[in-house]
Amino acid sequence: MDDNSSYRVYDPNRLLDSVRDALQLANDAALARTLQVRPPVLSKIRHRRTPVSASLLIRIHEETNFSIAKLRELLGDRRQKFRVTDAYIKISPLDN
Repeated sequence: MDDNSSYRVYDPNRLLDSVRDALQLANDAALARTLQVRPPVLSKIRHRRTPVSASLLIRIHEETNFSIAKLRELLGDRRQKFRVTDAYIKISPLDN
């Protein structure tokens, strides 16, 4: 088993712990203040009651300068590429 095998399992705790360590913060309360979210948000993420939102990932990126690829790896995202389906894209016809 290689060292990255543990990164193949979704684990929001690994992400939050890595961010807290990188920012040298003592606890989740300090992490919540730094990321400008309420502490219950981090608790819900840790207990897998809510997913890590795209806006939170962007905020983490801004604070840590971790690449999006690194954040996805820490989170356990196994997809090779992120694809947006047609359901999320709204294209309005051009008026001529």
